[in-house]
Amino acid sequence: MNSDIFTVRIDKMKQTDIDSIIIIEEKSYGEHHWSKESFFNELSNELARYYSAFDDSSGRLIGYAGSWQILEEAHITNIAVDPDYRRCHVGEALLFNIIKNCMDNGVKYITLEVRVSNTPAINLYEKYGFKSLGTRKGYYQNNNEDALIMWTENIFYDKFKVLFEKNKEQLKGTVNIL
Repeated sequence: MNSDIFTVRIDKMKQTDIDSIIIIEEKSYGEHHWSKESFFNELSNELARYYSAFDDSSGRLIGYAGSWQILEEAHITNIAVDPDYRRCHVGEALLFNIIKNCMDNGVKYITLEVRVSNTPAINLYEKYGFKSLGTRKGYYQNNNEDALIMWTENIFYDKFKVLFEKNKEQLKGTVNIL
């Protein structure tokens, strides 16, 4: 997939999406990926918000993301994109969707963990106002890699909203989101 503008459709994740999601999980995380059961359980979790991203022209599932919303805080559990669609702003579209959903639901703060070696993801999160506030030592089971703990400030503060709107306009120039 090249980086020309294309249309991404983001829908609530459905059970019928999980087989395709597991393929992306395996490509992204090798043998240390979530199981089908984990995703089925998340779909019945009242705190969870999970989304599937599709290439609208082909209908192919190309990414997914999830978060838990607990009172005024959300925790992003995962964002993964099919390797054929990386660098096409699919991950950014999914992150944007999660932040927008948090805004719609009155969530004030968003947190996540990310591998210290995952520079593209860290750069994306920083672009959206996340800051590193610590490290979880040996967080990742497959290689004992550390994770950065990243948080936003209150997403209803003007500083965050201005940044979010700026990124929204830039994103419109790279991908159409349905």
